[in-house]
Amino acid sequence: MFKKILVTAAMLAAFGQAFASVDVNTANESALRGIKGIGPAKAKAILDERAAHGPFKDTTDLSKRVKGFGGHTVERLQAEGLAVGTSGAGATAVAAAGAAAASPNAKATTVAKNDAAVVVKK
Repeated sequence: MFKKILVTAAMLAAFGQAFASVDVNTANESALRGIKGIGPAKAKAILDERAAHGPFKDTTDLSKRVKGFGGHTVERLQAEGLAVGTSGAGATAVAAAGAAAASPNAKATTVAKNDAAVVVKK
């Protein structure tokens, strides 16, 4: 019983991290504005820069290309959930690992859609 509670708590923490991040390369204006510290002007600056010069390679690239985003600002925004280059693969891996840990004998199928992972036990 304790093992199931522990696994459930670990899965909830992992899912919270997977779904809390907003990828700067794929997010729309409303998703960017959902990050504490990004208002309408910064969201527009990010979207304009991304449209003009393509996706951001990493956090250093983000801080160089968007005016007003210094190193400390980017670090703070990362703590709030901003990410550069995340994908649904991380959430998919977390879901599959959680399903396997919860029931080693159960088969789990992981389906990723729009950066969200769903585990279906068979």
